[in-house]
Amino acid sequence: MVGNKNSAGKFDKRADAINSLLCVGLDSKYESLPEKFRQGEHPQFEFNKHIISETHAFAAAYKPNIAFYEARGSEGYAELKMTLDFLRREHPDILTVCDCKRGDTGNTNESYAESLFDRFGFDAVTLNPYMGREPLEPFLKRSDKISMILCRTSNPGAGEIQDLIVEGKPFDTAQGKPLWHRVAEKVVSEWNKNGNCMLVVGATYPEELKEIRKIAGDMTFLVPGIGAQGGETEEVTRSGLNSESKGLIINSSRGIIFAEHPAEEAKKLRDSINRFRK
Repeated sequence: MVGNKNSAGKFDKRADAINSLLCVGLDSKYESLPEKFRQGEHPQFEFNKHIISETHAFAAAYKPNIAFYEARGSEGYAELKMTLDFLRREHPDILTVCDCKRGDTGNTNESYAESLFDRFGFDAVTLNPYMGREPLEPFLKRSDKISMILCRTSNPGAGEIQDLIVEGKPFDTAQGKPLWHRVAEKVVSEWNKNGNCMLVVGATYPEELKEIRKIAGDMTFLVPGIGAQGGETEEVTRSGLNSESKGLIINSSRGIIFAEHPAEEAKKLRDSINRFRK
């Protein structure tokens, strides 16, 4: 098992308990919610409660994207907090991930870490490595929490920056590697001192996923991009599993939460992933 008992170990324990690598993305955009929820006092929270009740039997993690809550200002923030409080109270064994892609100066990140880990109570956050390790230290030093570092993202334009060929340091004989490769190496060899790092690798790039698995050993990856973004379950699962037939937190958002029957879609994806784990 990779990671300590309070971070990566929480996901592994849940994955084993329900035989699932599924993460449900709570991308509860207000404008997309069914009318019956938008008429309520707490529309995003009530919708999230509904989705959680439908899918928790199949979910090893939940991942709200903070942007959909920030867009509603104080009301959205309050309902995100209500969602996290509900999950901690009713499903404390399920991993919670804040998809926020934070990456600022160290002083600013101190406040981000305090907000996301302590105020909201997330188990994990997604982080942008562009400014290097030093400003991410407020997250990395929290050995009880998970830092999920963007490596090869799922968006179509990711290669514009992430595929740039980066030479090594002077006297480094391993020249000419893409930036995502360098990020993976850096996180694995230098940033993961507390055993609390994971990598974000998009489902839409299975060949890169396979290469990053070679670099990262058994480290767990958050894998967005299944379903609406075009990622294929079989390719992702076969390319990314670690030696324990885990190591993947496979996320689906819109394809589950806005489906007519969320429970059926969650079960279908869980079962599809498991079929290719064998």
